[in-house]
Amino acid sequence: MRDTAAQAHPSVGKAFAGYVSQNILGMIGMSAYILADTFFISQAEGSRGITALNLVLPLYSLIFAIGSMMGVGSATRFKICRAREDGQADLFFSNAVWFALLFGAVFMLPGIFFPDRVVAFMGGDAQIVEVGTPYTRIFLLFSPFFMLNYIFNAFVRNDGAPSLAMAATLSSSLFNIVMDYILMFPLGLGMAGAALATVFSPVVGILICSVHFLSKKNTIRFRRTPPSPGRLARSCQLGVAAFVGELSSGVTTMVFNVLILGLAGNIGIAAYGVVANTAIVATSIFNGISQGAQPLLSECYGAGDGASVRKLLKLSVAAALGAAILIIALANGLTEQIVDLFNSEGNMQMAAYAQSGMKLYFTGFLFAGFNIVGTGYLSATEKAGWAFATSIMRGFAAISVCAFVLSRLFGMTGVWLGFPASEFLTAILMTAAIAGRRKGT
Repeated sequence: MRDTAAQAHPSVGKAFAGYVSQNILGMIGMSAYILADTFFISQAEGSRGITALNLVLPLYSLIFAIGSMMGVGSATRFKICRAREDGQADLFFSNAVWFALLFGAVFMLPGIFFPDRVVAFMGGDAQIVEVGTPYTRIFLLFSPFFMLNYIFNAFVRNDGAPSLAMAATLSSSLFNIVMDYILMFPLGLGMAGAALATVFSPVVGILICSVHFLSKKNTIRFRRTPPSPGRLARSCQLGVAAFVGELSSGVTTMVFNVLILGLAGNIGIAAYGVVANTAIVATSIFNGISQGAQPLLSECYGAGDGASVRKLLKLSVAAALGAAILIIALANGLTEQIVDLFNSEGNMQMAAYAQSGMKLYFTGFLFAGFNIVGTGYLSATEKAGWAFATSIMRGFAAISVCAFVLSRLFGMTGVWLGFPASEFLTAILMTAAIAGRRKGT
C-alpha cells in the first residue's frame, strides 16, 4: 500500500468519533427490534414462543448476512473507487440491488410452500412448529427487503450521510417496537403480529434512506446494467467479514440449539434465547464501531494515507476494548433483572440456566470486540484473504469445536464457555493477521 502521509490527518479522530457514534446507535437500533420481539413474544407466548423464535433465528442471521455482505462489500468497493476516481464506482449499487432481489426470491419460496417444515427442520417439535410457522412464513416472504435495507444503509453511510443512515435504522426499529405491541396485544395477532411488525421495519428504513438519493450531495447512481456475478464476487471479497459477522451468530445459535436440546430440552433453548438475543444487542455495538470506521478506512486506504489507516485501527481497537469492559460489567451487575424481563412464566429452571449462562457467555466479548473490528479493518484495506480466514475461524470452526468439546466435558457450563473460548482462539489468529497486514504481507 502507498503511504504518502507521514502523520495521520488531524481530522481523522473527529471523523471517527462522529461516524462510529452514529453507527453504534444505528446498529443498536437495528438489533433492538429482535430484543423487542423476544420480550413481547415472551409475554404473549411464554417459553414456547421464545423457543420458536430462537430456533428460526439462524435463518434471520443468514438473510442478514447475505444482505450485509452485498451491502458492506459493494459500498466499500464504491468508496475505494470514488477515492481513486474510478468510473466503475457507479456500477456497484445497481449490481447489489439486482442480486438482493434474486437471492431474496430464493428465501421466499420455502415461506410460500413449506414454512412448517422449516421450523421442524430447525429442531421444533409439534408444539413449537404450531407456534413458529406463522412467524416463519411472514419473515421469509419479506427476505428481499431485509437485504435491500442493508444495501441502502451501507451506501448512504459511505456516500457521506451517516446521520441519515442512523436515523433510518433507529426509525425502523422504533416502528417495529411500537407495532410489535399494537399487533400482538390490542389486535391479538400473536406471533403473526410480531412477524408483521418485523418485516415492515426494513421498508421504513429503505424509504428514509431513499431521501438521500434526492439530495444534492448524492453521488450514488443506479445504472441499468445486467447483474454481474464477477462484480458481485469482487464486492463480496470485501464483504465477507460482515457476512461471517452476521452469520456467526446464526451458526452459534444453531450449534448451541443442537447441544442444548440434548442437555436441557426446550427450557434450555428458551434460556439460551434470552442470552443470545441479549448478546445480539452487545454485538451490534462492535459492529457499529467496525462499520463506522469502514468508510474512513477505505477512503484513507484508497488515497494511500497509511498513517491515518493505522490511527483508525488503534482508535477502533481502543473503542472495542472499552465497550467490552462496559458490556461485561452490565451483564454481571444486571443479570437477574435482564432474565426476569423475559421470564413471564416465572420458570425457575429457565432463570437459573439463563443467569449462569449470561455471566459466562458475555466474558467472550472481551475478545469478540477485537475480532469484529479486526475483520472490518482487514476488509476495508483489501486484505480479503486474512479477513476470510479470521472470519471462518470465528464464525464456524472455533465455535463449533469449542462448544462441542466443552459441552462434553462440562455440560451446560461448557456450552456457555464455548463462545469465550472460540473468541480467544480467534484473537490469536487476528493478532497475526493484523501484524501481517501492517507489514504488507
